[in-house]
Amino acid sequence: MTIKTIAVLGAGHGGLAAAADLGLRGYEVRLHARRRETLDPIIEQGGVDVVGVQEGLVPVPVLTTDVAEAVAGADLIMLVVPSVAHEHYAKELAPLLSPDIPIFVNPGHTCGGLHFVQCLREAGYADPVKTCESVTLTYICRKTGPAGVDIFSYVKKLKFAAFPGKHADELYALMKPVFPEIELRSSVLETGLTNINAVFHSPGMLMNAGWIEDTDGDFLFYREGITPAVGRVIEDVDRERLAVTAALNIPSASFLENFYQAGLTTKEAMESGDISRACIESEPNKSIKSPPSLDHRYVHEDVGYGLVPFAAFGDIAGVETPTIDAIIQLCSQLMDIDYATTGLTLSKMGLAGMDAAALHRFVEEGV
Repeated sequence: MTIKTIAVLGAGHGGLAAAADLGLRGYEVRLHARRRETLDPIIEQGGVDVVGVQEGLVPVPVLTTDVAEAVAGADLIMLVVPSVAHEHYAKELAPLLSPDIPIFVNPGHTCGGLHFVQCLREAGYADPVKTCESVTLTYICRKTGPAGVDIFSYVKKLKFAAFPGKHADELYALMKPVFPEIELRSSVLETGLTNINAVFHSPGMLMNAGWIEDTDGDFLFYREGITPAVGRVIEDVDRERLAVTAALNIPSASFLENFYQAGLTTKEAMESGDISRACIESEPNKSIKSPPSLDHRYVHEDVGYGLVPFAAFGDIAGVETPTIDAIIQLCSQLMDIDYATTGLTLSKMGLAGMDAAALHRFVEEGV
Protein backbone atom coordinates (compact mmCIF):
# COMPACT_ATOMS: atom_id res chain seq x y z
CA MET A 1 0.00 0.00 0.00
CA THR A 2 1.14 3.53 -0.81
CA ILE A 3 -0.41 6.57 0.83
CA LYS A 4 -1.78 9.08 -1.65
CA THR A 5 -4.87 10.56 0.00
CA ILE A 6 -4.80 11.81 3.59
CA ALA A 7 -7.70 12.92 5.75
CA VAL A 8 -6.40 15.59 8.14
CA LEU A 9 -8.82 15.91 11.05
CA GLY A 10 -8.24 19.22 12.83
CA ALA A 11 -7.56 22.67 11.39
CA GLY A 12 -5.49 24.31 14.11
CA HIS A 13 -1.76 25.08 13.92
CA GLY A 14 -0.78 21.49 13.10
CA GLY A 15 -3.71 20.78 10.80
CA LEU A 16 -3.01 23.80 8.59
CA ALA A 17 0.70 22.98 8.56
CA ALA A 18 -0.04 19.39 7.52
CA ALA A 19 -2.51 20.44 4.83
CA ALA A 20 -0.02 22.89 3.31
CA ASP A 21 3.09 20.75 3.62
CA LEU A 22 1.50 17.52 2.39
CA GLY A 23 -0.31 19.33 -0.41
CA LEU A 24 2.93 20.84 -1.68
CA ARG A 25 4.55 17.40 -1.53
CA GLY A 26 1.96 15.88 -3.83
CA TYR A 27 -0.56 14.28 -1.47
CA GLU A 28 -4.29 14.79 -1.85
CA VAL A 29 -5.51 16.35 1.38
CA ARG A 30 -8.98 16.42 2.88
CA LEU A 31 -9.08 18.93 5.76
CA HIS A 32 -11.77 18.63 8.42
CA ALA A 33 -12.76 21.22 11.01
CA ARG A 34 -15.57 21.00 13.50
CA ARG A 35 -16.80 24.53 12.74
CA ARG A 36 -17.61 26.01 9.33
CA GLU A 37 -16.24 29.42 10.33
CA THR A 38 -12.79 27.81 10.66
CA LEU A 39 -12.87 26.75 7.01
CA ASP A 40 -14.52 29.83 5.45
CA PRO A 41 -11.32 31.98 5.39
CA ILE A 42 -9.42 29.13 3.68
CA ILE A 43 -12.18 28.79 1.09
CA GLU A 44 -12.25 32.55 0.48
CA GLN A 45 -8.48 32.71 0.12
CA GLY A 46 -8.31 29.69 -2.16
CA GLY A 47 -6.13 27.59 0.14
CA VAL A 48 -3.68 27.73 3.02
CA ASP A 49 -0.98 30.42 2.87
CA VAL A 50 2.23 28.88 4.24
CA VAL A 51 5.61 30.46 5.02
CA GLY A 52 8.77 29.08 6.58
CA VAL A 53 10.19 25.74 5.46
CA GLN A 54 7.42 25.68 2.83
CA GLU A 55 6.18 28.72 0.87
CA GLY A 56 3.07 29.43 -1.14
CA LEU A 57 -0.69 29.35 -1.34
CA VAL A 58 -1.73 25.71 -1.21
CA PRO A 59 -5.19 24.70 -2.48
CA VAL A 60 -6.93 22.01 -0.41
CA PRO A 61 -9.17 19.77 -2.56
CA VAL A 62 -11.65 18.96 0.21
CA LEU A 63 -12.59 21.31 3.05
CA THR A 64 -15.42 19.95 5.16
CA THR A 65 -17.12 19.79 8.54
CA ASP A 66 -18.38 16.29 7.70
CA VAL A 67 -16.06 13.57 9.03
CA ALA A 68 -17.55 10.98 6.67
CA GLU A 69 -16.74 13.18 3.66
CA ALA A 70 -13.22 13.76 4.93
CA VAL A 71 -12.32 10.10 5.38
CA ALA A 72 -14.14 8.61 2.36
CA GLY A 73 -11.50 7.04 0.13
CA ALA A 74 -8.60 8.14 2.32
CA ASP A 75 -5.50 5.95 2.56
CA LEU A 76 -4.64 7.47 5.96
CA ILE A 77 -6.61 9.21 8.68
CA MET A 78 -4.50 11.68 10.62
CA LEU A 79 -5.72 13.15 13.90
CA VAL A 80 -4.05 16.54 14.36
CA VAL A 81 -5.98 17.65 17.42
CA PRO A 82 -5.40 18.17 21.15
CA SER A 83 -5.77 15.07 23.29
CA VAL A 84 -9.02 16.41 24.73
CA ALA A 85 -10.59 16.02 21.25
CA HIS A 86 -9.77 12.30 20.83
CA GLU A 87 -13.04 11.18 22.38
CA HIS A 88 -15.09 13.37 20.03
CA TYR A 89 -13.35 12.04 16.92
CA ALA A 90 -13.53 8.44 18.14
CA LYS A 91 -17.33 8.75 18.38
CA GLU A 92 -17.48 10.28 14.89
CA LEU A 93 -15.18 7.66 13.35
CA ALA A 94 -16.53 4.53 15.06
CA PRO A 95 -19.28 3.86 12.45
CA LEU A 96 -16.99 4.83 9.54
CA LEU A 97 -13.77 2.89 10.11
CA SER A 98 -12.64 -0.34 8.53
CA PRO A 99 -9.65 -2.40 9.71
CA ASP A 100 -7.61 -1.59 6.58
CA ILE A 101 -7.45 2.19 7.22
CA PRO A 102 -4.49 3.16 9.45
CA ILE A 103 -4.85 6.06 11.88
CA PHE A 104 -1.94 8.36 12.69
CA VAL A 105 -2.33 10.25 15.98
CA ASN A 106 -0.16 13.31 15.33
CA PRO A 107 0.75 13.99 18.07
CA GLY A 108 0.13 11.16 20.50
CA HIS A 109 1.50 13.10 23.47
CA THR A 110 1.13 10.70 26.43
CA CYS A 111 -0.43 7.49 25.08
CA GLY A 112 -2.98 9.31 22.95
CA GLY A 113 -3.29 6.25 20.74
CA LEU A 114 -4.32 4.07 23.68
CA HIS A 115 -6.88 6.67 24.71
CA PHE A 116 -8.26 7.00 21.17
CA VAL A 117 -8.66 3.23 20.75
CA GLN A 118 -10.35 2.92 24.15
CA CYS A 119 -12.79 5.66 23.11
CA LEU A 120 -13.42 3.80 19.82
CA ARG A 121 -14.27 0.65 21.78
CA GLU A 122 -16.61 2.56 24.07
CA ALA A 123 -18.28 4.05 20.98
CA GLY A 124 -19.02 0.54 19.67
CA TYR A 125 -16.19 -0.15 17.22
CA ALA A 126 -15.27 -3.82 17.65
CA ASP A 127 -13.06 -4.63 14.65
CA PRO A 128 -9.25 -4.63 14.65
CA VAL A 129 -7.62 -1.22 14.47
CA LYS A 130 -4.11 -0.11 13.53
CA THR A 131 -2.90 3.14 15.02
CA CYS A 132 0.46 4.85 15.12
CA GLU A 133 1.62 8.01 16.81
CA SER A 134 4.42 10.52 17.09
CA VAL A 135 5.44 11.75 20.51
CA THR A 136 4.93 15.38 19.48
CA LEU A 137 3.59 17.22 16.45
CA THR A 138 5.59 16.67 13.27
CA TYR A 139 5.96 20.45 12.80
CA ILE A 140 7.06 23.41 14.89
CA CYS A 141 4.43 25.83 13.64
CA ARG A 142 1.97 28.59 14.47
CA LYS A 143 -0.99 29.99 12.59
CA THR A 144 -0.36 33.47 11.18
CA GLY A 145 -4.06 34.10 10.65
CA PRO A 146 -7.31 32.24 9.98
CA ALA A 147 -5.95 30.79 6.71
CA GLY A 148 -2.19 31.02 7.17
CA VAL A 149 0.55 29.13 8.97
CA ASP A 150 4.27 29.55 9.60
CA ILE A 151 6.17 26.24 9.69
CA PHE A 152 9.37 27.12 11.56
CA SER A 153 10.84 23.64 11.18
CA TYR A 154 10.16 19.92 10.98
CA VAL A 155 10.78 18.04 14.22
CA LYS A 156 13.97 15.99 13.84
CA LYS A 157 14.42 12.34 14.86
CA LEU A 158 10.76 12.17 15.80
CA LYS A 159 9.92 9.20 18.02
CA PHE A 160 7.22 7.00 16.47
CA ALA A 161 5.39 3.87 17.65
CA ALA A 162 2.33 1.79 16.85
CA PHE A 163 -0.54 0.24 18.76
CA PRO A 164 -0.81 -2.69 18.76
CA GLY A 165 2.98 -2.98 18.65
CA LYS A 166 2.84 -6.12 16.50
CA HIS A 167 2.01 -3.84 13.54
CA ALA A 168 4.92 -1.45 14.17
CA ASP A 169 7.19 -2.48 11.29
CA GLU A 170 4.31 -2.41 8.80
CA LEU A 171 3.10 1.04 9.87
CA TYR A 172 6.60 2.47 10.08
CA ALA A 173 7.32 1.40 6.48
CA LEU A 174 4.01 2.94 5.42
CA MET A 175 4.57 6.26 7.22
CA LYS A 176 8.28 6.82 6.61
CA PRO A 177 7.81 8.28 3.07
CA VAL A 178 5.17 10.68 4.43
CA PHE A 179 7.23 11.88 7.40
CA PRO A 180 10.90 11.01 6.78
CA GLU A 181 12.03 12.28 10.19
CA ILE A 182 10.19 9.59 12.18
CA GLU A 183 12.24 6.97 14.06
CA LEU A 184 10.67 3.73 15.26
CA ARG A 185 10.77 3.19 19.01
CA SER A 186 10.02 0.17 21.21
CA SER A 187 6.35 0.87 21.99
CA VAL A 188 3.74 3.55 22.62
CA LEU A 189 4.88 3.45 26.25
CA GLU A 190 8.27 4.79 25.20
CA THR A 191 6.82 7.52 23.00
CA GLY A 192 4.10 8.35 25.52
CA LEU A 193 6.50 8.73 28.42
CA THR A 194 8.79 10.93 26.32
CA ASN A 195 6.20 13.71 26.14
CA ILE A 196 8.44 16.78 26.42
CA ASN A 197 5.47 19.16 26.24
CA ALA A 198 4.08 17.85 29.52
CA VAL A 199 7.51 18.12 31.13
CA PHE A 200 8.11 21.81 30.41
CA HIS A 201 4.80 23.41 29.44
CA SER A 202 3.10 22.46 32.71
CA PRO A 203 5.65 24.06 35.09
CA GLY A 204 6.09 26.95 32.65
CA MET A 205 2.38 27.81 32.72
CA LEU A 206 2.00 27.36 36.46
CA MET A 207 5.04 29.44 37.39
CA ASN A 208 4.23 32.19 34.88
CA ALA A 209 0.52 32.35 35.75
CA GLY A 210 0.63 35.92 37.07
CA TRP A 211 2.61 37.19 34.08
CA ILE A 212 0.23 35.50 31.65
CA GLU A 213 -2.86 36.95 33.31
CA ASP A 214 -1.36 40.44 33.65
CA THR A 215 -0.03 40.75 30.09
CA ASP A 216 -2.39 38.43 28.18
CA GLY A 217 0.69 36.41 27.32
CA ASP A 218 2.70 39.30 25.89
CA PHE A 219 6.11 37.70 26.34
CA LEU A 220 8.21 35.01 24.71
CA PHE A 221 7.20 31.80 26.45
CA TYR A 222 10.38 29.80 25.88
CA ARG A 223 13.01 32.56 25.81
CA GLU A 224 11.63 34.69 28.65
CA GLY A 225 9.29 32.40 30.58
CA ILE A 226 11.60 29.44 31.20
CA THR A 227 13.92 31.11 33.68
CA PRO A 228 16.55 29.22 35.73
CA ALA A 229 14.07 28.71 38.60
CA VAL A 230 11.43 27.33 36.23
CA GLY A 231 14.11 25.18 34.62
CA ARG A 232 14.98 23.59 37.96
CA VAL A 233 11.36 22.54 38.52
CA ILE A 234 11.23 21.14 34.99
CA GLU A 235 14.37 19.16 35.79
CA ASP A 236 12.68 17.66 38.86
CA VAL A 237 9.59 16.69 36.83
CA ASP A 238 11.89 15.02 34.34
CA ARG A 239 13.77 13.17 37.09
CA GLU A 240 10.49 11.67 38.34
CA ARG A 241 9.45 10.73 34.79
CA LEU A 242 12.76 8.92 34.25
CA ALA A 243 12.33 7.07 37.54
CA VAL A 244 8.94 5.80 36.30
CA THR A 245 10.33 4.65 32.94
CA ALA A 246 13.25 2.89 34.62
CA ALA A 247 10.96 1.04 37.03
CA LEU A 248 8.73 -0.09 34.14
CA ASN A 249 11.71 -1.08 31.97
CA ILE A 250 10.76 1.44 29.27
CA PRO A 251 13.63 2.97 27.27
CA SER A 252 13.92 6.72 27.74
CA ALA A 253 16.29 9.68 27.66
CA SER A 254 16.40 12.97 29.52
CA PHE A 255 14.35 16.01 28.53
CA LEU A 256 17.49 17.76 27.34
CA GLU A 257 18.56 14.84 25.18
CA ASN A 258 15.10 14.61 23.62
CA PHE A 259 14.91 18.39 23.14
CA TYR A 260 18.26 18.40 21.35
CA GLN A 261 17.53 15.31 19.23
CA ALA A 262 14.30 16.94 18.05
CA GLY A 263 16.34 19.84 16.68
CA LEU A 264 15.02 22.27 19.28
CA THR A 265 18.23 23.49 20.92
CA THR A 266 22.00 23.59 20.56
CA LYS A 267 24.40 20.81 21.45
CA GLU A 268 26.21 23.17 23.84
CA ALA A 269 22.97 23.93 25.72
CA MET A 270 22.14 20.23 25.95
CA GLU A 271 25.59 19.39 27.28
CA SER A 272 25.42 22.22 29.84
CA GLY A 273 22.56 20.46 31.64
CA ASP A 274 20.74 23.81 31.87
CA ILE A 275 17.10 23.56 30.78
CA SER A 276 16.60 27.34 30.86
CA ARG A 277 19.56 27.83 28.54
CA ALA A 278 18.26 25.10 26.23
CA CYS A 279 14.95 26.95 25.88
CA ILE A 280 16.66 30.31 25.35
CA GLU A 281 18.83 28.75 22.64
CA SER A 282 15.86 27.09 20.92
CA GLU A 283 15.93 28.59 17.44
CA PRO A 284 12.60 27.08 16.25
CA ASN A 285 10.83 28.40 19.37
CA LYS A 286 12.56 31.78 19.57
CA SER A 287 9.63 33.93 18.43
CA ILE A 288 6.75 31.95 19.96
CA LYS A 289 4.80 34.00 22.46
CA SER A 290 3.07 32.77 25.57
CA PRO A 291 -0.53 31.58 25.38
CA PRO A 292 -2.81 34.58 25.94
CA SER A 293 -4.53 32.99 28.93
CA LEU A 294 -4.33 30.03 31.28
CA ASP A 295 -7.35 28.53 29.54
CA HIS A 296 -5.09 26.80 27.05
CA ARG A 297 -3.94 23.36 25.94
CA TYR A 298 -0.57 23.98 27.65
CA VAL A 299 -2.56 23.47 30.86
CA HIS A 300 -5.60 21.38 29.92
CA GLU A 301 -3.67 18.96 27.70
CA ASP A 302 -0.17 19.01 29.15
CA VAL A 303 -1.35 18.66 32.74
CA GLY A 304 -4.56 16.65 32.32
CA TYR A 305 -3.35 14.45 29.47
CA GLY A 306 0.38 14.62 30.20
CA LEU A 307 1.27 14.78 33.87
CA VAL A 308 -1.82 12.88 35.05
CA PRO A 309 -0.89 9.73 33.07
CA PHE A 310 2.77 10.18 34.13
CA ALA A 311 1.61 9.92 37.75
CA ALA A 312 -0.71 7.00 36.88
CA PHE A 313 2.19 5.03 35.39
CA GLY A 314 4.09 5.87 38.57
CA ASP A 315 1.34 4.11 40.51
CA ILE A 316 1.78 0.96 38.38
CA ALA A 317 5.55 1.15 38.86
CA GLY A 318 5.38 1.88 42.59
CA VAL A 319 7.31 5.15 42.06
CA GLU A 320 6.37 8.31 43.94
CA THR A 321 6.00 11.50 41.88
CA PRO A 322 5.68 14.35 44.40
CA THR A 323 6.61 17.24 42.10
CA ILE A 324 4.33 16.00 39.33
CA ASP A 325 1.52 15.48 41.86
CA ALA A 326 2.02 19.00 43.24
CA ILE A 327 1.82 20.60 39.80
CA ILE A 328 -1.36 18.65 39.02
CA GLN A 329 -2.88 19.81 42.29
CA LEU A 330 -1.87 23.46 41.90
CA CYS A 331 -3.03 23.62 38.27
CA SER A 332 -6.32 22.06 39.36
CA GLN A 333 -6.73 24.89 41.87
CA LEU A 334 -5.59 27.43 39.29
CA MET A 335 -8.26 26.39 36.78
CA ASP A 336 -10.92 25.01 39.18
CA ILE A 337 -10.71 21.68 37.34
CA ASP A 338 -9.88 18.38 39.03
CA TYR A 339 -7.35 17.16 36.47
CA ALA A 340 -6.63 13.99 38.47
CA THR A 341 -10.14 12.74 37.64
CA THR A 342 -10.99 14.60 34.41
CA GLY A 343 -7.58 13.92 32.83
CA LEU A 344 -6.17 10.81 31.18
CA THR A 345 -6.51 8.12 33.83
CA LEU A 346 -5.54 4.46 33.51
CA SER A 347 -9.19 3.60 32.92
CA LYS A 348 -9.43 6.02 30.00
CA MET A 349 -6.38 4.37 28.43
CA GLY A 350 -7.88 0.89 28.90
CA LEU A 351 -5.17 0.00 31.44
CA ALA A 352 -7.08 -0.17 34.72
CA GLY A 353 -6.00 -3.05 36.96
CA MET A 354 -2.89 -3.94 34.97
CA ASP A 355 0.50 -4.62 36.47
CA ALA A 356 3.73 -3.90 34.59
CA ALA A 357 3.85 -7.28 32.82
CA ALA A 358 0.23 -7.03 31.65
CA LEU A 359 0.88 -3.46 30.50
CA HIS A 360 3.70 -4.53 28.19
CA ARG A 361 1.68 -7.46 26.81
CA PHE A 362 -1.29 -5.24 26.09
CA VAL A 363 0.60 -2.56 24.14
CA GLU A 364 2.19 -5.28 22.00
CA GLU A 365 -0.90 -7.41 21.29
CA GLY A 366 -3.76 -4.94 21.71
CA VAL A 367 -5.89 -7.37 23.73
